Amino acid sequence: MAPREDEALKPRHRVLIVDDEESTRLLLASMLSKDLGIDAQLAGTCEQALRLAGNYAYDAILLDLLMPGIGGQAVLAEIRQRGPNARTPIIIVSVVGDQATIDACMAAGANAYHHKPVHRADLVATVKAQVAARSKARSATG
Repeated sequence: MAPREDEALKPRHRVLIVDDEESTRLLLASMLSKDLGIDAQLAGTCEQALRLAGNYAYDAILLDLLMPGIGGQAVLAEIRQRGPNARTPIIIVSVVGDQATIDACMAAGANAYHHKPVHRADLVATVKAQVAARSKARSATG
């Protein structure tokens, strides 16, 4: 079935999903693609995430914390320092749920925090709201 004309003209939002677990990356990408029509790009390492975030602008980034290498909190800090995603909404999606970690991530510039296992409706609502806020901010300054 062909997409309706208004859907075909609507730009797809690009979201970077960063998680070292392939099954989690694929699950999150499937959820966002089906529910929001998101164009997901996947990164399995911190280094890959930084390379992609340094070269491409995204509408939102989903970021795991417990990853080999420099780790998710360092990725968050580096993305916030410079590049095309310094103001992009970053949503932490992690098994770590202690308040000190949540507070540290929010202070470092995360826009939202979801504890794994994620509740689909909550995550979809957060991504939708963050992408909408990003789009509104872009149109106000552009």
